[in-house]
Amino acid sequence: MVSRASGTWRTSFWLALLLVFGLVTPGLPQDPGDVCDIETAERVVAIADVHGAYDRFIAILHAAGLIDGRERWAGGRTILVQTGDVLDRGPDSRKALDLLRRLSDDAPKAGGRVHALLGNHEVMRMVGDLRYVNPGEYAAFRSGDSDSIRDGYYALAMQEAAVAASASGKKFDERAFRDDFIARTPLGWVEMQFAFGPKGEYGRWLRQRNTMIRINGVVFIHGGTSPAVAAMGCAKVNQTVRSDLDALGSAIEPQRAATLLATSEEGPLWYRGLAQNDEGSFTPELEAILRQLNARAIVTGHTVAANGRVRLRFGGRVIQLDTGMLGGRFFPAGRASALEILDGRVTVIYEDRRDPLPSALGAAAIERRAVGLYFASAFFAVPSVARAAERMPERP
Repeated sequence: MVSRASGTWRTSFWLALLLVFGLVTPGLPQDPGDVCDIETAERVVAIADVHGAYDRFIAILHAAGLIDGRERWAGGRTILVQTGDVLDRGPDSRKALDLLRRLSDDAPKAGGRVHALLGNHEVMRMVGDLRYVNPGEYAAFRSGDSDSIRDGYYALAMQEAAVAASASGKKFDERAFRDDFIARTPLGWVEMQFAFGPKGEYGRWLRQRNTMIRINGVVFIHGGTSPAVAAMGCAKVNQTVRSDLDALGSAIEPQRAATLLATSEEGPLWYRGLAQNDEGSFTPELEAILRQLNARAIVTGHTVAANGRVRLRFGGRVIQLDTGMLGGRFFPAGRASALEILDGRVTVIYEDRRDPLPSALGAAAIERRAVGLYFASAFFAVPSVARAAERMPERP
């Protein structure tokens, strides 16, 4: 991961600006309870990557009956799981994240629950990797004070750059530095960085989110679980990622990124093996993963399913839920989708229809019975326990 914060303009100056402009908010509590062993008879709905597609996020929440016409919680006792990657690529991620936070507060009042999990793009934002930020995401943080805030940040950054140039015996070209600074720092950039920093409004909230949860034996996670990560177990994964983020602050060196669970390529936020590995050869490893996690199935986001359709792998024991909600140039065939689990029935919800998965599987389920990979056993027959490790690639 390449962090601009670890380059010319260091995060040591951010604290000064935080104090000057008062861009610090109080912390928020983390999800309570044992999220690694939730047993419930209530409806469970999962939604994967949003990537700033606010309108489509609203549409699928409506289709799933989770919000009303005023975008308030209408899901009653439903448990909503959002598997991360609300940020980046699309312009309206702040609105989507604000909605998710609001629903997280409102759902418990009706007996429901919202579990907002971390995705790799949330982590990228928190550690200053801004390669996939949409210009609209900066603009969402602009205010009447943005010019003066950027000017204050520029003065600090210029001073540091001049001192560094002098120390290395180089001539400091202030005009070139300013031109580069303005080009790379749109209005709203500074405020957005603060907001996702360790003491910012969004940064504090996100740092309390979980990475993995298990509901009725079904694991929900953004990227996936490699054999090494499965060995850690759900609780240890959540604890380790949270500790990594606390230790990292707002910047990370690329060398260190490869060694941490939160940012490494084999980690739970980045792993693509469950979506990409050959089903035939990887089946024994998947079975071991499920045993270690005491899980029946794993629901992932992160890797977009082809043709904008939820994809079942390994006979339904892996469900690939990211259908490219944002659409457009990133995901031309993308659409919004949700997964509903209720009374032993599993249904995919799209904006325009509902597809019950058992009937949709049909022949595929029968073909796989010989090797024990059919949908019913995937969701409704239990394996065993859990434990630990790390590592992962840097592909958003």
